[in-house]
Amino acid sequence: MPLPLNDIIDLYREIVIQIATPYSTGTGFYVKKYNLIITNEHVIRDNKTVIIANESFDKRIVDVVYVDPKRDLAFLAVPENLNMPEVQLHDNAQLKQGNSVIAVGHPFGLKYTATQGIISNLLDQHHDINYIQHDAALNPGNSGGPLIDDRGNIVGINTFIIKEGNSIGFSLPVQHLIETIQAFKSGNAEKGVRCISCDNLVFEGEQKQGFCPHCGSEITMISEIEPYEPAGINKTIEEMLKELGFDIHLSRRGPYNWEIHQGSAKINISYYAKTGLIIGDAHLCSLPKDDIERLYTYLLQRNYDLESLTLSVKGKDIVISLLIYDQYLNVETGKELMMHLFEQADHFDDILINKFGAEKQYSNKISDGS
Repeated sequence: MPLPLNDIIDLYREIVIQIATPYSTGTGFYVKKYNLIITNEHVIRDNKTVIIANESFDKRIVDVVYVDPKRDLAFLAVPENLNMPEVQLHDNAQLKQGNSVIAVGHPFGLKYTATQGIISNLLDQHHDINYIQHDAALNPGNSGGPLIDDRGNIVGINTFIIKEGNSIGFSLPVQHLIETIQAFKSGNAEKGVRCISCDNLVFEGEQKQGFCPHCGSEITMISEIEPYEPAGINKTIEEMLKELGFDIHLSRRGPYNWEIHQGSAKINISYYAKTGLIIGDAHLCSLPKDDIERLYTYLLQRNYDLESLTLSVKGKDIVISLLIYDQYLNVETGKELMMHLFEQADHFDDILINKFGAEKQYSNKISDGS
């Protein structure tokens, strides 16, 4: 029997995982029966560890334990004491064209999203694999999230879209996931990689001098992946953040992006290589419901006094921003400017909440998508 849409969305809010690497961000989901986090291979590509977070736990580093480039599947290890509800993987045999589906995702730094659509094709083939084609819109960073039927069961993994395709999305049928999990579990907790050439699963220790033991094709095991090393301005930014006492591994959320928490503020740092701009945005609090004009006047007046910083409103968020050109950035000047941003963020957050009734926004957990 179909479940109410809101009940399905609320259930999956608890098991959908945010994933970040130095190269990308994406989505995953927890399957309690197998005690694995599932995502796309392209989300975690070239990484042996990734950052995960969820509404129920803070950011942490976990190991990649399986990669399958052909099916675009990857499995992540699960942190200890993870308490999440169980969801079911549903055999695709009962799916039909026209069935309703829901795509959910939670890309890093963005709010939980859910979109509804219908299945338009069950036999859309790419690289000898039949994908589920549907029109539930997939947002940037949703790769690796679950596709759900109207009973709340997982029927696919959201994998790719067609650019300019007007909400044409493709999901790997869950049957491929079930078969892959069963093959992976036969490896006695060893990390594994699927050989692209012969499609055999190779576990750590089976590889022969960089080659698949079954067909002789080149293969890279998870343990052989080289760690990420920042360069250029990225390296300068990370050295600056390290000296300020932040954990760089937990701060990364994709290429040229970092997220840190200081006091009551969340600070997003972005580097735009084409323009040479480094922007630090400290999200303070949300606009109050009343007396907004008085608050706007206060923000404009304070902008005359601020040195190298700007107060602004983005949507409902009140933000204080720092702009630096890369040609002027070094570790010492960057530290001074960032410390100034942190201090002013704390200062204005308190004033805006206590004197103007602004709504406190920051939480140690991921934003709830409301």
